[in-house]
Amino acid sequence: MRVVGRGRWRWAVGRLLLALGASGVGGAIVWAVVRFGLEQADQAAGVIGSVAGLTGLGVQLLATRSSEAAGASPGREWVSSAAGLSGYQPPQSSTPVRGRETELSTLHRLAKGREGGGLAVICGTGGLGKTTLAAEFARRAQRAGKAVFWVRWQDDAGLLADDLTRVAQALGLSESAVADAHSGRAVLVDTVWGHLAVTRGWVVVVDNVDTPGRVGPGAEPLANYRGWLRPDGGGLLLVTSRDTSTATWGTRAHLIALEPLAAADAGAVLLQHAPTAGTPEEARALGVRLGGLPLALDAAGRYLAQPTSRHRTFSSYRNALEAEFEDLLGAAHPGASDPEIARTVVRHTWELSLAHLEDEGYPLTRPLLHLLALLELAPIPRSLITPALLSDATGATVTAAEIDTALAGLHRYGLLSGGTSDGDPAHGGAAHLALHPLVRDVMALTPSETDNTTTLGALDHHLLQAAQEAAEAGRAGTVTALLLSPHLPPVLDRGTDGSLAESTVDALADALRASGHPAEERHLREHVLNVSERTLGTDHPDTLASRNNLANALGDLGHHQEAAELHRTTLTAYERALGTDHPDTLTSRNNLANALHGLGHHQEAAELHRTTLHTRQRTLGTDHPDTLTSRNNLANALNGLCQHQEAAELHRTTLTAYEHTLGTDHPGTLTSRHNLANALHELGHHQEAAELHRTTLSAYEHTLGTDHPHTLASRNNLAVTLYDLGHHEEAAELHRTVLTAYERTLGPDHPHTLASRDNLAFVEASTPAPRPRRWPRRR
Repeated sequence: MRVVGRGRWRWAVGRLLLALGASGVGGAIVWAVVRFGLEQADQAAGVIGSVAGLTGLGVQLLATRSSEAAGASPGREWVSSAAGLSGYQPPQSSTPVRGRETELSTLHRLAKGREGGGLAVICGTGGLGKTTLAAEFARRAQRAGKAVFWVRWQDDAGLLADDLTRVAQALGLSESAVADAHSGRAVLVDTVWGHLAVTRGWVVVVDNVDTPGRVGPGAEPLANYRGWLRPDGGGLLLVTSRDTSTATWGTRAHLIALEPLAAADAGAVLLQHAPTAGTPEEARALGVRLGGLPLALDAAGRYLAQPTSRHRTFSSYRNALEAEFEDLLGAAHPGASDPEIARTVVRHTWELSLAHLEDEGYPLTRPLLHLLALLELAPIPRSLITPALLSDATGATVTAAEIDTALAGLHRYGLLSGGTSDGDPAHGGAAHLALHPLVRDVMALTPSETDNTTTLGALDHHLLQAAQEAAEAGRAGTVTALLLSPHLPPVLDRGTDGSLAESTVDALADALRASGHPAEERHLREHVLNVSERTLGTDHPDTLASRNNLANALGDLGHHQEAAELHRTTLTAYERALGTDHPDTLTSRNNLANALHGLGHHQEAAELHRTTLHTRQRTLGTDHPDTLTSRNNLANALNGLCQHQEAAELHRTTLTAYEHTLGTDHPGTLTSRHNLANALHELGHHQEAAELHRTTLSAYEHTLGTDHPHTLASRNNLAVTLYDLGHHEEAAELHRTVLTAYERTLGPDHPHTLASRDNLAFVEASTPAPRPRRWPRRR
């Protein structure tokens, strides 16, 4: 009780001091007029007024804090009376906000902060639901007893000044203080924020500040915090904006950058609108296709909820998007010239951002975004976007600095994202760009200043050039090759540069095979084969080579049945066209035998390998690399037939020949050593097998990297051997590393991943069970 009493006493003293100070200021000004005359007295009054203002601010702070301690804060009374101020209420909504609880928790924490909350900015591209999130938080803040004011930015600093002045007056700013500012005796923005700084319990939302450079007053950067948006209040100032740059908002602003909704949340939004349109899984699939964009989810949900709509299910709508995007989501709105309408329509919402960027002096942003939208919906290597490409596409001279500036502007307004694709430790990653799927769809509908034929021609030329460079770079170009691979099939489909395009894409596929990326390789091989069959025929040598390469990629993915069928068809065509002993025929027979071995048909595989080996020995000699390949693969087949002694002897002979002709670190030599170790393990020679596996693994890690399929197979087989030597803990650790890498690179359902998971479970259980799986290496 004494604390409360003391607080009230301090509040009374504060008010008395404030009154005495005001009387002193008035007396001082009268004295100055008598002593110096009116003109000089006006200057003196300015000085006296500034001193008095600072004194009064301190006294007001004392009084406010004292009254809060007393339980009867004037600030709290102002908040209570301001809570119903008409014209500044947040918008209402009957649907719950999905997937934003983390952001709402952050805002709640800021609003409860001891320093009042400061400045928070909900930012991101158009359509992400920034206003919806701010409105939901505002409603929650109202229910918690905060005085909430909703201000709509109208691209006019004067209107914002009027709005915030009214808010401050509702929170207790006196009419006389406002009058002083209007008469020039004080600065209005400082008067308003001086009052907001000492008043607690409020939340002010300024919505859609997409042109923060115009906030004012004056042209000073907003980040200097001397304008109408400041982090200095006793409550929380919450801004929504498409501008995501820290440089814009300053270091004291809390940026809450929105991302698209996760698949489950996107599906929940759709189900909320159209609960009978399908299953949760189908809703999630449509949500993913719409890129988790709340604006598009709401539009699709409302469409599906209409009983007269042509498409009434999530699956039907998703399938129709490819052919009917313009009708379903991309329709132009007749009132799109009004920004308030444009921001609510998928077709127009991003046009506002592009217009802002052009107004700010970024003329390259629109043609650059058009160019990026012509590529596939996949990350784009930053190295592809060069001045030469933009110059060829637009017909204008473009500099690297202009590209950097345009990309930065697009990123700032959330129209594209950037990142780094991981590479192996020896060569690092590669920068990439990415578009939201609906940004890409909308830009495809928007007329471009440049004819698409010219732009696509330039794009295809530079894609092929980049692919050739990545293929020639070997391991150092792997990450760029992976980024380029989704964008190359359309080049083949458009028929650009004909056979040159096919050979370039084939070269990139070879590079992906060498670096151990069979899924991406398969995608390219399928398109090359389709083009070759269409333009050259099914039995042309180039078509047969393409079919052979696709079958190899399928085998590497564990699709041995499909691979064997393709290899069998190819071998028949080779024998008919080239004869049984042609080198290409022998290669085809070797690859069919490998696919059969993968299927467990070891006897048929051994017979084919034996036939191929005899022919190669006769036509090429015993130490030719192709002959050594056949001997290695025959030994693997014999191992599969449990003829371990014969397999080991054949592997040892082959390894000696490899080391003699190709050296100790050649890929063929490493494969041979790996397979000899497997055969020795089957014979029970675990120590020798482990030593060979360690040597091979070290060489693979050095030459191919830690996640290459050959490296992973070597690490797996070392772990199997170590377990049989009784080194269970080391074996388990190796198996964990292998499983993690397989799940990341091949996916959870690949045969190697499944076998690796079984191997780890066996080792961890340490109970009798079938022996862990090993993998031979073939060539």
